[in-house]
Amino acid sequence: MKQVKLTFLFLILNFGGLAIGSWLMNNGPMTDWYTNLNQASWTPPGWVFGVAWTSIMICFSLYLGKLFTKDYRSKLIFVFLVQFILNVSWNYTFFNQRLVLFGLITIVLLTSLIFYYFFKLSKNTSYYKFLLLPYMIWLCIATSLNLYILIHN
Repeated sequence: MKQVKLTFLFLILNFGGLAIGSWLMNNGPMTDWYTNLNQASWTPPGWVFGVAWTSIMICFSLYLGKLFTKDYRSKLIFVFLVQFILNVSWNYTFFNQRLVLFGLITIVLLTSLIFYYFFKLSKNTSYYKFLLLPYMIWLCIATSLNLYILIHN
């Protein structure tokens, strides 16, 4: 029962973070600035982002629900809060402020933190850690897209 409650809490927090990030983008992907950028040929169509982030946050919430039942330390709360801030702030940094280099630094830190979850914080979660794979894969793709824009614009 504890895991279900925690998972529900993380669903609210994670989807709340997506909503905040979306609001902070200031119409990011639909702006002339973004649409006129030289983008990588592997940039997915716009609808993929919504599907990907919905799936990622469901998986991540399930993972966190399990993780926090096994080990509820202030370190986990701190790591989650840093992840939350990095995830939300990338939208603002990249789309709203158009700071592509700082966006790249932000997304590299976020990616590193999710890999840290997988390799260091998941020892007691057995197969639940594999719920992080969609997040890890997506962040690698997003990082490459951010880097491409930095280099080619």
